[in-house]
Amino acid sequence: MRSDHHEAHGEFAPHPLIRDRWSPRALDPDGVVPTEALLRMLTAARWAPSYGNTQPARYLVGPRGTDTFDRILALLVPGNQAWARNAGALLVACAQLENAKGPVPYAEYGVGLATQNLVLQAVAEGLVAHQMAGFDAPGVAAEFGLPGTVRPLTAVAVGVLGSPDLLPEDRRDRETAPRHRIPLSKLAFTQHWDHPFTTG
Repeated sequence: MRSDHHEAHGEFAPHPLIRDRWSPRALDPDGVVPTEALLRMLTAARWAPSYGNTQPARYLVGPRGTDTFDRILALLVPGNQAWARNAGALLVACAQLENAKGPVPYAEYGVGLATQNLVLQAVAEGLVAHQMAGFDAPGVAAEFGLPGTVRPLTAVAVGVLGSPDLLPEDRRDRETAPRHRIPLSKLAFTQHWDHPFTTG
């Protein structure tokens, strides 16, 4: 695994599930994502918070070796197809934008919360997950017969971590480079904007 930025392991380090989550592309082509693990991941998504408990998240789920996997893979951009074909499962997270009462407020936010739950459950399962914007959303809607009230938001590859050597040489450095995040002083403020929230 890559060497992480020291802040992920420092004084204010988050829970290991959060600390250890990252988005690799090097996936073991022989790695298996058990159906039971997928169901636990989807259950984790199901229990995410949402506005008024509207629960807008919906998922297309394609375990490797299924027709659904192949159809999702074909709708990824070529650069993502090159590595995502080694995933144990491919999913597409979608937002249910309306329900019987009308438009669902903050539907995309709700899908984000649900998908973060799903990804963290993947870490708990000893798996890795990589979320992708690089896919044909209108193609997904047409291919899978999505209602007009449902919008595909992101594709997710779930799998078993593999060696960076599985990737083309020009992608290996990115795979193994330390992660970087903005400092807390640029993220959290108090009293007024740009006044950092600190321990002092």
